[in-house]
Formats: sequence, structure tokens, C-alpha cells
Amino acid sequence: MKNILIPTDFSENAWNATRYAIELFKNETCVFHLLNTYTPAIASSRFMAASIDGGVLENGAQLGSKRGLQSVVDRIHKVYDNPKHSFKVSSSFSFLVDEIKETIAEQHIDLVVTGTKGASGLEEVFMGSNTVRIIKSVKHCPVLAVPQNFEFVTPNEIAFATDFNRFYTKSELQPLQDMAETFDATIRIVHVQYEIKALTELQRFNLNMLRKYLGEVEHYVHTVSELNSISKTLEVFTEELDIHLLAMLNYQHSYMEKMTREPVIKRIAFHTQIPLLVIPELGMHSPSRNGKESETASSY
Repeated sequence: MKNILIPTDFSENAWNATRYAIELFKNETCVFHLLNTYTPAIASSRFMAASIDGGVLENGAQLGSKRGLQSVVDRIHKVYDNPKHSFKVSSSFSFLVDEIKETIAEQHIDLVVTGTKGASGLEEVFMGSNTVRIIKSVKHCPVLAVPQNFEFVTPNEIAFATDFNRFYTKSELQPLQDMAETFDATIRIVHVQYEIKALTELQRFNLNMLRKYLGEVEHYVHTVSELNSISKTLEVFTEELDIHLLAMLNYQHSYMEKMTREPVIKRIAFHTQIPLLVIPELGMHSPSRNGKESETASSY
């Protein structure tokens, strides 16, 4: 059974990511954890709630969060009727990234699925600031970022962008391999080079190990010249080969790290309109809870 975490702010962008996740795992037994966080103003926070007629006047933001989550669950049940899927909701007075990290640890989350929205409402920008923060902060669980307005397509063509400069572990590659095997997909290993040249001995070794780990999964290696930026290069590559999912490992000096550095992300418009699977390097541990208020999750 898979545990999938979907942060939601009740926007259509978040609903689109929810739909994608439900359709992606329609044939698998899953528990979907729907998370909403709220940070109300101190003046109206739960700590200053007044007791009226023996009851507690709930904070407006907290009540809105709970009602919003119930509305999402109701909407899911109206559109989908899958006995393999169950849903849990969690409303928390917390910051989004902090709560995501702790939910991953406590609920043994296998994958985080989040919607993406351009910064300042610019649709041409692939990743908004929240998505970037999630990708940079979550070090122990894969993150799948789904562009707004993306219509679900079975991912039978997957691109894996890498430079072969780092040794891969089989465990790190497992999310990629699982996705490929589930959908009988072809993996396109894409290596972006500033100038085309032969691989070093280390790169050849890492490539050979990568191919060994992928085993029977059909895969091909593509070397492409960089076009202005890594993001632009990958955009063109995924469009030309009709790729349905782009995957990257997130580690120091990786393509993903370069693309999510704050000064860089403000300059580049990553136009790729396909989901992005970000796989963290292993060895990171999640933080423990630090006394933050959190609502008990409810099941539906």
C-alpha cells in the first residue's frame, strides 16, 4: 500500500494535482493524505479563542481549513469511485514545508504530489516559490510537481536528466524504476553538455551502473548540447520526444539544484509543461516534532 501526501490550498491548481495523483495510481492500493496548513493572525488565533456557552469558538482559519478539506474529499468522491483508494485529511496550524516534512516522517509517506503555479501569477514560469521550497527542503521523500492545467497522460515516456558525475544507489533509483515498470515506460536518460565531449572514466562507470540498475527496463541514452540553460535544453528535449514525465535526482551540484537556486529560479522561465519527479539523495533524516500545534488527521 502506498501513502501519498497531497498538500492543498483548495485552488484549482491543487485540485489538478490531486486528480493527477488519483489517476496515476488508479490501479494501486493507496492512502491519500490531504494536508492543509493555516497561519492565522495572532489577534484571531486559537490561543485567544473565547469560551461561549460552554463551547470553544473555533478560529475562523481553522474552521475554513477543515471545511475546505471536507469539500475536497466530497469532490473526489463525486468524480472517482475507486475501492483501492482511501483518504485522510489533516488541518494544521503550521508552516507548509515544516508540516510536510513531519507528515512524511509520521505517516511513512512514499511520495509528495504538489501542484505548481508560476510566481506572481506568471503562467510561463513552471515552478512557483512554494514548489521550490518544498523541493529544496524535502530531503527524504520523492516529490512529484504537477503543472497547472496539465491533463493526465499515462507516463510511458520518462526522461531522466543526469550528468553521470555522481554514483547512484539502487534505492535512490527505485522510484524511477517503479514508475517505469508500473506503466511499462521507456526511460530516456538525457545528458546535457555545455560542449559535447567524451565521458570521463568516472562518468562511464556511473552510466554503466545506472544501466545495470535499470535492468530489464527499456532505456536509451541521449546526449544533447546545452541551449542557453539546462532548463531550456530539457524543455526542448521533452517536447521533441513527447516525454510525459521528467525525473531528476536532487543532490549537490545536480541539474535540479542548479535550477532551484534562488538567483537562478528568478531568472529562468522553465516552460516545460509536464510533471517533474524530484528524487532526493538518501541519508537524510526528518526532523522530530517540536511542540507545534497540529490537528489529528481524520479518515474518510
